[in-house]
Amino acid sequence: MTERKPRKDAARNRQALLEAADDLFGRSESPEDLTMADVAAAAGVGKGTLFRAFGDRAGLLRALYEARLEPVREAVETGPPPLGPGTPPQERVPALLDALLCFKLDNRRLALALEENGGTSPYGTAHYRWWHGVLRSALEQGPGPVDAGFTAHALLAATRADLVEHLAGPDGVPRERLRAQLADYAARFLTAP
Repeated sequence: MTERKPRKDAARNRQALLEAADDLFGRSESPEDLTMADVAAAAGVGKGTLFRAFGDRAGLLRALYEARLEPVREAVETGPPPLGPGTPPQERVPALLDALLCFKLDNRRLALALEENGGTSPYGTAHYRWWHGVLRSALEQGPGPVDAGFTAHALLAATRADLVEHLAGPDGVPRERLRAQLADYAARFLTAP
């Protein structure tokens, strides 16, 4: 069976919806107050079109998050050091965590809305599994901890959206200090006996 290509208007509508959602979430102080109707209206399409394209609010949030994450993912998979493959773990692990922290800082509202949406665990999401796999693989290449899988989970816990929001929220820790603290935390894992 051949895979059907989406109609041109469906692809155009999907792109318009992603752009509208990106703009609305970027400007909103309270993303949980944004409705599917708000996004559809901003894109100039009906709510039915939005639901056909993404299924539900969680589907829209995931698609928007993935679209914003794509440049980071590309840098991690094919980029030069320190993010790219082939970099020694002592350099790559802190660089991966820094890239994720910066992504979450730059996309705080969206990351928080995505991780809080629904009753499902963020640990089962595709983007979490991807980050965990990349980090675990980097840890396995070095002389670090025995259980790279657990260590990857422990390191990723420091970048959860709710923790990032708590630390960086109003009157919070400045961005560069957070980055330095995370680098120090990662270094401790990499040098532990």
